[in-house]
Amino acid sequence: MSLISAAARDALETFLAHQRSIKGAADNTVLAYGGDITEFLTFMTDHSGQTQGLGALARITTRDMRAWMARTRSGEVGPRSLARKLSAVKAFYKWLSQREGFEPTAVLSTRAPKFTKKLPRPLAEEAARDLLEIAPLQSTQPWVGLRDTAVLTLLWGCGLRISEALSLQGSDAPLPQVMRITGKGGKERIVPVIDAARQAVDAYIAGCPYDLPDDGPLFRAIRGGALAPRAIQKAMASARMQLGLPASATPHAMRHSFATHLLNAGGDLRAIQELLGHASLSTTQAYTAVDTARLMDVYARAHPKA
Repeated sequence: MSLISAAARDALETFLAHQRSIKGAADNTVLAYGGDITEFLTFMTDHSGQTQGLGALARITTRDMRAWMARTRSGEVGPRSLARKLSAVKAFYKWLSQREGFEPTAVLSTRAPKFTKKLPRPLAEEAARDLLEIAPLQSTQPWVGLRDTAVLTLLWGCGLRISEALSLQGSDAPLPQVMRITGKGGKERIVPVIDAARQAVDAYIAGCPYDLPDDGPLFRAIRGGALAPRAIQKAMASARMQLGLPASATPHAMRHSFATHLLNAGGDLRAIQELLGHASLSTTQAYTAVDTARLMDVYARAHPKA
């Protein structure tokens, strides 16, 4: 594989540092950007047969972009993943063109492939309750079951992302009635904590065999280290198999369910947006779009002019 030029690599590192420090991008986002753009730069080096300095990168044509898209597709990369990679490349080129003073039209005008956006699939309220009841039974160690139940209750009852729940520290316990959560991009939001979540976390702490100092992770793995998302995903997979639920019943589906169940109960969409930490209202609408047909049916039966 041809090597990326030192100038291109330095530019990429500077871009990633800019995304991290100025734009406030999350570590996972920066990591994904780095991988996608490195793949693109490597392809362009191989495609042209020579090292791509910044001058060569500024001269990339529409034909070059089509060749990269075709090669990426041939590697069994789906439309959604290709669109993500293109988005990363465009962000890099927009930044690079402003810094180097060239016209990036060939890159920025490249169209992403069309794909059908999958709507999130929340659980029925009864199914979510059943999962919380059966989650403690997925481990032979009682404290582990209490731990898994506490995490899943935070996802469903408070709308936390799994990464947010697992980032809680010992100093966060006992959980207050309201928590300040730092989400994607370092954005903070205020989240009410329901009694069931506080009680579940208290029960886990009482049963946990490890010390939970203020500066350490609240949720612990079997051997005492920080709990990884995979452990919760495995417990959820086991529980859903026992209940006969589909593969879409994941920990993140509990967060989807938080939004949908709040909307069903009469919650305001913008308030739910704030609780979830979404920058865009359209993202929250996607979480609740699966219930559109049901809501329209209620509207048709209840509205006086329907």
